[in-house]
Amino acid sequence: MKALLALSRAIDALNVRVGKAVTWVTLLVVLVSAGNAVVRKVFGTSSNAWLELQWYMFGAMFLLTAGYTLLKNEHVRVDILSSQLSKRTQIYIEIFGVLFFLLPMAILIMYLSWPMFMDSYISNEQSSNSGGLVRWPVKLLIPIGFALLVLAGISRLIKCVGYLRGQAPDPLARAEGKSAEEQLAAEIAREAQDREAAALQQQNKGQ
Repeated sequence: MKALLALSRAIDALNVRVGKAVTWVTLLVVLVSAGNAVVRKVFGTSSNAWLELQWYMFGAMFLLTAGYTLLKNEHVRVDILSSQLSKRTQIYIEIFGVLFFLLPMAILIMYLSWPMFMDSYISNEQSSNSGGLVRWPVKLLIPIGFALLVLAGISRLIKCVGYLRGQAPDPLARAEGKSAEEQLAAEIAREAQDREAAALQQQNKGQ
Protein backbone atom coordinates (compact mmCIF):
# COMPACT_ATOMS: atom_id res chain seq x y z
CA MET A 1 0.00 0.00 0.00
CA LYS A 2 2.87 2.37 0.74
CA ALA A 3 4.19 1.98 -2.80
CA LEU A 4 0.74 2.67 -4.24
CA LEU A 5 0.30 5.75 -2.08
CA ALA A 6 3.73 6.96 -3.23
CA LEU A 7 2.55 6.48 -6.83
CA SER A 8 -0.61 8.43 -6.01
CA ARG A 9 1.47 11.30 -4.61
CA ALA A 10 3.63 11.32 -7.75
CA ILE A 11 0.55 11.46 -9.98
CA ASP A 12 -0.92 14.27 -7.88
CA ALA A 13 2.36 16.19 -8.06
CA LEU A 14 2.30 15.91 -11.86
CA ASN A 15 -1.28 17.17 -12.10
CA VAL A 16 -0.54 20.02 -9.70
CA ARG A 17 2.43 21.09 -11.83
CA VAL A 18 0.34 20.98 -14.99
CA GLY A 19 -2.55 22.80 -13.31
CA LYS A 20 -0.33 25.61 -12.05
CA ALA A 21 1.41 25.91 -15.41
CA VAL A 22 -1.92 26.23 -17.21
CA THR A 23 -2.88 29.18 -14.99
CA TRP A 24 -0.42 31.20 -17.08
CA VAL A 25 -2.33 30.17 -20.20
CA THR A 26 -5.33 31.98 -18.70
CA LEU A 27 -3.32 35.20 -18.65
CA LEU A 28 -2.20 34.62 -22.24
CA VAL A 29 -5.81 34.07 -23.34
CA VAL A 30 -6.81 37.39 -21.78
CA LEU A 31 -3.92 39.23 -23.45
CA VAL A 32 -4.51 37.67 -26.87
CA SER A 33 -8.26 38.24 -26.65
CA ALA A 34 -7.80 41.88 -25.62
CA GLY A 35 -5.19 42.38 -28.36
CA ASN A 36 -7.53 40.94 -30.99
CA ALA A 37 -10.34 43.20 -29.86
CA VAL A 38 -8.15 46.33 -29.90
CA VAL A 39 -6.73 45.56 -33.34
CA ARG A 40 -10.19 44.84 -34.74
CA LYS A 41 -11.73 48.02 -33.33
CA VAL A 42 -8.82 50.39 -33.95
CA PHE A 43 -7.42 49.12 -37.24
CA GLY A 44 -10.48 47.35 -38.62
CA THR A 45 -8.60 44.11 -39.25
CA SER A 46 -8.29 40.69 -37.72
CA SER A 47 -6.22 37.51 -37.98
CA ASN A 48 -7.54 33.98 -38.11
CA ALA A 49 -4.26 32.77 -36.64
CA TRP A 50 -4.70 34.82 -33.47
CA LEU A 51 -8.37 33.90 -33.22
CA GLU A 52 -7.52 30.20 -33.52
CA LEU A 53 -4.73 30.62 -30.97
CA GLN A 54 -7.39 31.73 -28.48
CA TRP A 55 -9.36 28.59 -29.29
CA TYR A 56 -6.27 26.41 -28.83
CA MET A 57 -5.51 27.96 -25.45
CA PHE A 58 -9.12 27.58 -24.28
CA GLY A 59 -8.86 23.90 -25.23
CA ALA A 60 -5.61 23.58 -23.26
CA MET A 61 -7.19 25.20 -20.20
CA PHE A 62 -10.09 22.75 -20.10
CA LEU A 63 -8.36 19.56 -21.24
CA LEU A 64 -5.06 19.76 -19.38
CA THR A 65 -6.61 20.69 -16.04
CA ALA A 66 -9.25 17.92 -15.89
CA GLY A 67 -6.99 15.77 -13.72
CA TYR A 68 -6.05 18.72 -11.50
CA THR A 69 -9.74 19.57 -11.09
CA LEU A 70 -10.48 15.98 -10.00
CA LEU A 71 -7.59 16.17 -7.54
CA LYS A 72 -9.10 19.31 -6.00
CA ASN A 73 -12.64 17.80 -5.93
CA GLU A 74 -13.95 20.65 -8.07
CA HIS A 75 -15.81 18.65 -10.72
CA VAL A 76 -19.59 19.10 -10.58
CA ARG A 77 -21.23 16.45 -8.39
CA VAL A 78 -24.91 15.61 -8.00
CA ASP A 79 -24.61 14.09 -4.52
CA ILE A 80 -27.95 14.90 -2.90
CA LEU A 81 -28.36 11.26 -1.85
CA SER A 82 -24.76 10.15 -1.32
CA SER A 83 -24.02 13.11 0.96
CA GLN A 84 -26.55 11.65 3.42
CA LEU A 85 -24.71 8.33 3.59
CA SER A 86 -21.81 7.30 5.77
CA LYS A 87 -18.33 8.28 4.70
CA ARG A 88 -17.31 4.70 3.96
CA THR A 89 -20.38 4.21 1.76
CA GLN A 90 -19.50 7.42 -0.09
CA ILE A 91 -16.01 6.05 -0.69
CA TYR A 92 -17.42 2.79 -2.06
CA ILE A 93 -19.65 4.79 -4.42
CA GLU A 94 -16.61 6.81 -5.48
CA ILE A 95 -14.66 3.64 -6.25
CA PHE A 96 -17.59 2.29 -8.30
CA GLY A 97 -17.90 5.56 -10.22
CA VAL A 98 -14.19 5.76 -10.99
CA LEU A 99 -13.95 2.10 -12.05
CA PHE A 100 -17.09 1.87 -14.16
CA PHE A 101 -17.62 5.42 -15.44
CA LEU A 102 -14.61 7.73 -15.19
CA LEU A 103 -11.81 5.38 -16.23
CA PRO A 104 -13.65 3.59 -19.09
CA MET A 105 -14.81 6.93 -20.53
CA ALA A 106 -11.40 8.61 -20.24
CA ILE A 107 -9.47 5.60 -21.57
CA LEU A 108 -11.85 5.23 -24.52
CA ILE A 109 -11.57 8.89 -25.51
CA MET A 110 -7.77 8.78 -25.08
CA TYR A 111 -7.60 5.65 -27.25
CA LEU A 112 -9.88 6.99 -29.99
CA SER A 113 -8.28 10.44 -30.10
CA TRP A 114 -4.72 9.17 -30.63
CA PRO A 115 -5.23 7.95 -34.26
CA MET A 116 -7.01 11.24 -35.01
CA PHE A 117 -3.96 13.14 -33.76
CA MET A 118 -1.55 10.88 -35.67
CA ASP A 119 -3.45 11.33 -38.95
CA SER A 120 -3.37 15.10 -38.43
CA TYR A 121 0.34 15.05 -37.54
CA ILE A 122 1.41 12.85 -40.46
CA SER A 123 -0.56 14.91 -42.98
CA ASN A 124 0.49 18.17 -41.28
CA GLU A 125 -3.18 19.17 -41.29
CA GLN A 126 -3.76 22.89 -41.66
CA SER A 127 -6.72 25.04 -40.72
CA SER A 128 -9.36 25.47 -43.41
CA ASN A 129 -9.48 29.17 -42.53
CA SER A 130 -7.28 31.57 -44.43
CA GLY A 131 -4.12 32.27 -42.43
CA GLY A 132 -5.11 29.71 -39.80
CA LEU A 133 -2.82 27.50 -37.74
CA VAL A 134 -1.66 23.92 -38.06
CA ARG A 135 -4.22 21.57 -36.49
CA TRP A 136 -2.24 18.69 -34.92
CA PRO A 137 -1.06 20.51 -31.75
CA VAL A 138 -4.61 21.16 -30.60
CA LYS A 139 -5.61 17.57 -31.40
CA LEU A 140 -2.68 16.35 -29.30
CA LEU A 141 -4.26 18.09 -26.30
CA ILE A 142 -7.11 15.54 -26.30
CA PRO A 143 -5.13 12.35 -25.58
CA ILE A 144 -2.78 14.21 -23.23
CA GLY A 145 -5.66 15.75 -21.29
CA PHE A 146 -7.49 12.45 -20.91
CA ALA A 147 -4.25 10.65 -20.02
CA LEU A 148 -3.84 13.09 -17.14
CA LEU A 149 -7.45 12.42 -16.16
CA VAL A 150 -6.84 8.64 -16.25
CA LEU A 151 -3.82 9.09 -13.98
CA ALA A 152 -5.88 11.25 -11.63
CA GLY A 153 -8.57 8.56 -11.56
CA ILE A 154 -5.98 5.91 -10.67
CA SER A 155 -4.65 8.17 -7.92
CA ARG A 156 -8.21 8.64 -6.63
CA LEU A 157 -8.73 4.87 -6.52
CA ILE A 158 -5.53 4.36 -4.55
CA LYS A 159 -6.50 7.05 -2.05
CA CYS A 160 -9.99 5.60 -1.65
CA VAL A 161 -8.60 2.14 -0.90
CA GLY A 162 -6.02 3.70 1.41
CA TYR A 163 -8.78 5.53 3.28
CA LEU A 164 -10.80 2.34 3.72
CA ARG A 165 -7.70 0.67 5.15
CA GLY A 166 -7.01 3.59 7.47
CA GLN A 167 -3.80 4.55 5.68
CA ALA A 168 -4.83 7.71 3.83
CA PRO A 169 -6.90 10.83 4.53
CA ASP A 170 -10.41 11.35 3.15
CA PRO A 171 -10.00 11.73 -0.63
CA LEU A 172 -13.40 13.43 -0.94
CA ALA A 173 -12.58 16.23 1.49
CA ARG A 174 -12.44 19.64 -0.11
CA ALA A 175 -9.68 22.09 0.61
CA GLU A 176 -10.51 24.63 3.28
CA GLY A 177 -12.66 27.48 2.08
CA LYS A 178 -15.62 27.61 -0.26
CA SER A 179 -15.70 25.85 -3.60
CA ALA A 180 -16.06 27.82 -6.83
CA GLU A 181 -19.77 26.94 -6.96
CA GLU A 182 -20.28 28.06 -3.34
CA GLN A 183 -18.45 31.31 -3.98
CA LEU A 184 -20.60 31.99 -7.05
CA ALA A 185 -23.80 31.21 -5.12
CA ALA A 186 -22.72 33.53 -2.29
CA GLU A 187 -21.93 36.30 -4.78
CA ILE A 188 -25.34 35.94 -6.47
CA ALA A 189 -27.10 35.99 -3.08
CA ARG A 190 -25.13 39.08 -2.05
CA GLU A 191 -26.02 40.90 -5.27
CA ALA A 192 -29.69 40.01 -4.82
CA GLN A 193 -29.62 41.39 -1.27
CA ASP A 194 -27.97 44.59 -2.51
CA ARG A 195 -30.66 45.03 -5.17
CA GLU A 196 -33.42 44.46 -2.63
CA ALA A 197 -31.84 47.00 -0.27
CA ALA A 198 -31.52 49.56 -3.08
CA ALA A 199 -35.14 49.01 -4.13
CA LEU A 200 -36.29 49.41 -0.51
CA GLN A 201 -34.34 52.68 -0.21
CA GLN A 202 -35.93 54.00 -3.39
CA GLN A 203 -39.35 53.01 -2.09
CA ASN A 204 -38.75 54.81 1.22
CA LYS A 205 -37.58 57.95 -0.59
CA GLY A 206 -40.71 57.94 -2.72
CA GLN A 207 -42.88 57.87 0.38
